Amino acid sequence: MGKVSKATKKFQSKHLKRTLEHRKEQKKQKKKIQGRRGNKTEEEKRDAALTREEQKLKKSAKEEVFKDLSVEEFFDKGIELPKENKKFTKHKKNKSKSESDTTSDSDSSYDNDQDMASNIAALSKEDPEFFKYLQENDKDLLDLAASNPLDAIEDSSDDENSENNSDVETSSEKINLTVKLVREWKHQLREEPSLKLFRNIITAFKVAVNINNLETIEEYKYVITEEKAFHELMFVALKSLPQAVQKMIPYKENKGARTLPSGTNVSKISSIIKAHAPSLLTLLNDINNTETAALVLHSVDQLMPYLLSYRRILKEVIKSIVEIWATTRDIQTQIATFAFLHNAAKEFKKSLLELILKTTYSTFIKSCRKTNIRTMPLINFQKNSASELFGIDETLSYQIGFENIRQLAIHLRNTLTTTSKKSSKINSAEAYKIVYNWQFCHSLDFWSRVLSFSCNPEKEQGHESPLRQLIYPLIQVTIGTARLIPTPQFFPLRFYLVRSLIRLSQNTGVFIPIFPIISEILISTAFTKPSKKNNNLEAFDFDHNIKCTQAYLGTKVYQEGLAEQLIDLLAEYFVLYSKSVSFPELVSPIVISLRRYIKTSNNIKLNKQLSNIIEKLNQNAKYIEEKRSDVDFSPSNKTEVNKFLNNIPWEKTPLGAYVVVQREVKEEKARLMRESLEENDRENEEVESAKLTEEEDIVMPDN
Repeated sequence: MGKVSKATKKFQSKHLKRTLEHRKEQKKQKKKIQGRRGNKTEEEKRDAALTREEQKLKKSAKEEVFKDLSVEEFFDKGIELPKENKKFTKHKKNKSKSESDTTSDSDSSYDNDQDMASNIAALSKEDPEFFKYLQENDKDLLDLAASNPLDAIEDSSDDENSENNSDVETSSEKINLTVKLVREWKHQLREEPSLKLFRNIITAFKVAVNINNLETIEEYKYVITEEKAFHELMFVALKSLPQAVQKMIPYKENKGARTLPSGTNVSKISSIIKAHAPSLLTLLNDINNTETAALVLHSVDQLMPYLLSYRRILKEVIKSIVEIWATTRDIQTQIATFAFLHNAAKEFKKSLLELILKTTYSTFIKSCRKTNIRTMPLINFQKNSASELFGIDETLSYQIGFENIRQLAIHLRNTLTTTSKKSSKINSAEAYKIVYNWQFCHSLDFWSRVLSFSCNPEKEQGHESPLRQLIYPLIQVTIGTARLIPTPQFFPLRFYLVRSLIRLSQNTGVFIPIFPIISEILISTAFTKPSKKNNNLEAFDFDHNIKCTQAYLGTKVYQEGLAEQLIDLLAEYFVLYSKSVSFPELVSPIVISLRRYIKTSNNIKLNKQLSNIIEKLNQNAKYIEEKRSDVDFSPSNKTEVNKFLNNIPWEKTPLGAYVVVQREVKEEKARLMRESLEENDRENEEVESAKLTEEEDIVMPDN
């Protein structure tokens, strides 16, 4: 048996079954169509026209051909040859002429046909069942007179492989990448860039970024052994290559966005850049310093127009960059990734903005699961920077915000429904965890920052933002979440959400009734029950916790912390209206309710703090009354009402001056806490380094 060619094996394994099934299906379909339309073949028509008697005569005639004559007499007359068709003759001449002009390729094709014939002949002996199967299902595959169907399949397959894996080198010979070769590539990129040169650089760059993966780099023809060549190649692939690509196919500016001209070279270069993208992704996932991040992000930005048509790769690129933005602790890297996302979202709104917004939000929600004093600055950076991204297109942001705020409302409703069912005690005991977690609270705070950024009256300038319609739903969900479980254990969560509402009211100008949410703490068991002393506990950290541990509940330390937070929030809330012409009327019922509480409370320290805040509220009310005594407009004149005390900063009001001092004290405490944390981190690092040094100094005994 002759040796089975590679093409035959490939065809049998990949295409044979599909080809047979396809041809059988085509025959069945064609037969059905002809039957429906009444279209029959010539043979079928002739058979149908024959009667039974004619068929019998035809059959008997075939049997009696040689009855009148012997075989020798029949062939004595000779065989009359049919006349040759002129069209066929002309076609035959042209065919023979073209065959005479072919090169050695025709000879190789002939050899392939001969090889195919020998393989099929051997197949009939070695595997008669399979050969019989071919004869019954499709005889065309065994017809060697026709052209070999493997030729077209092999060519198309090779073209596809060469396009998708243009950087794979089948040669077993390896080329050592030297500094000289890299510098030669750099010179060629500057002087005579070409597609082949791009492929070589991209192949070498892929080896460089996967240098630790031996299985991957064995497929390619380059080997990197010099460290200097490695660094030179990085700069060539990340900096010089995009410049050369731009030089070969210059960008066009269309309404602030880069576009590419149409043409064959553009599609070829785009396919090359597509092969280059996985290496960029690998490098993005391994970024460990700001310099590398800036270089890679700049290179991706230069090549972005070529990647816009490859949606899957584009998603992976954006996902990797957003992941860096959400996880890195380096401030400069944070800024670099945010700048890339912001510029890309503004330049390619139709292609990238929605992808960036959704990826940013989903990545942020995943990364904020673990919140503490170390991660909170990074989370706040993500909130503020993402809020600016959502301000690029407020119509699209409204659609995304509506979906997510609605989802938060559904979670809250499901929790309320479950906890109200007495029959499902197990479910109700766990239902609150769907809402009372850092991810849910950060989501509410995030959308409060988005709305605060976009719905600011100074930014709107008379044109109302579409996002303003989401303010009321967000307020309702936030208040419902804060009041879900009114126990002292979750007062830190309530404080966190109240600060979010204060920010929203401050930036949007929407009045939110926050005082009832704060005052409910005063009548809780945290203040009505006597506290127990515990001198071993440190002050509770309300800024980085949403749940109080069991050790703090009922203690004096926790009660004092609650009182401090309550007074701070009251001042922060009422200072929003410290310049309002209606401030005296706003605080009158609050002052009355607080005085009544002081009369019934036995907590001397809390009563003193409340009296202090009452005094500041009264001072500010008298200040506003003095200022408005000189005005000559009525409360119905909203234009003049809004202009009241516009020329006076809020810090100059009595309540404003008090809040400024309170903020300075709070900031000083936070600074001391950060310094203490940094000192602890340094001590831990020194201890770990000392342990490593001791381990290195240990001398192993001789055997």
